[in-house]
This record gives sequence, C-alpha cells and structure tokens, in this order.
Amino acid sequence: MGKALAAGLVSASLASTAAAEPITLLAVGDSLTQGYGLNPGEGLVPQLQGWLQARGADVNVINAGVSGDTTSGGRARLGWSLTPEVDAVMIALGGNDMLRGQPPAKARENLDAMLAEVTAKGLPAALVGLQAPGNYGAAYQEAFNAIWPELGAQYGAVVVDNLLGPIAAQSPEERAAQGLMQADGIHPSAKGVVLVVEALGPKVLELLDRVTPDS
Repeated sequence: MGKALAAGLVSASLASTAAAEPITLLAVGDSLTQGYGLNPGEGLVPQLQGWLQARGADVNVINAGVSGDTTSGGRARLGWSLTPEVDAVMIALGGNDMLRGQPPAKARENLDAMLAEVTAKGLPAALVGLQAPGNYGAAYQEAFNAIWPELGAQYGAVVVDNLLGPIAAQSPEERAAQGLMQADGIHPSAKGVVLVVEALGPKVLELLDRVTPDS
C-alpha cells in the first residue's frame, strides 16, 4: 500500500470517527433540571436524553442543574460550565427568582448575559422558562412571562416558555389522580417528567439540528 493511500485512509478514518462523536448538550438549570426528589434515571436530564436517543439523536446531555439556583447563580457558573466539548446549551432558570419575588428585570438581565455568552461562542441556545401565576400581580406576571419570547427573539434561541406547561394544562384533580407532582406541589414526579419531556423533546431536537461541525 502506498504511503499516500495509507495516509488518506487514516485521514478518512479519523474524519469518520470525529463525525460519529455525539453532540454534547449542556443543560443549565435549577432543581427541575437537577432532578430533585427523583431516583437516578427519573429526572429531566436522563429522561430527555433517553427520549432524544430513542428518536435517533446521538447526544449526551450534561446535567448542570443546581437545586435552588437562581439566574444570578447560573450566570456566575456558566463560564466554567462551557467546556470545549459543549455543542449546544439549554438554559432553564428563573423559577427560583420568581419564588423569591425577585424583580423580573433582574432575571432578564442575567438571562440576557447568559445568552450573550453562549452565542458569543457560536453555540446554539434554548431558553426554557416558567409562567408566573396571577397571585404575583398583573404587572409582575406580565413582565416575567415576557422574558422568554423576547429574549428568545433577540438571540434567535429555541424557546419553551413554560417547562411545566403540560402539567399546568391539567386540572389539580387530574394531576393528583395521575400522580404528576411530588408532595411539595412544586416538583414533578417521574410520571410528570414524562409529560414534560414529551413536550420539550421536539424543541430540543430543533436545537440539536442547529449544531454545526465547527461548534
């Protein structure tokens, strides 16, 4: 075998191996991402990865969820989470900002900075939010709920404006009958995560489609 031919075969083999490497998706979030109260394999990240792989996506989802984290915490740790192997980023923060009554403008500022950091690295992003209930007041609800579509449009991100939408769409009686929430009424059960992933999954596939070989 000639040296040129051998070198060509080696190069082709290396290229094939590189092309076969799975996409790495960084999931930055709080307890909903981390899998609070659930057994290994039942949380959002493992269920999402399984859903994606079952539909042909060659992807590894990194669980960068920290229970109790706010957008301020996520912003502070994003830089060292963006390791070289990361190909795409899903940001699912804001719920704890809301629970603590923090100003929507502060959450927007932090998420804006995070999206700017991600896009500056040439990485596609998904922004996953929650919806403020009416008891926070109309002004707070309007300002908070506007964060996701407006920042998503600004940065060209894939947007899911309510991670828990599939559960919230059901009545309290239906949720209880199906066991969709944990006893705290805040975190979904493993069954609830199944519904969440069924709605989230197609949007994440859209995100993965945006990954380029150079990202």
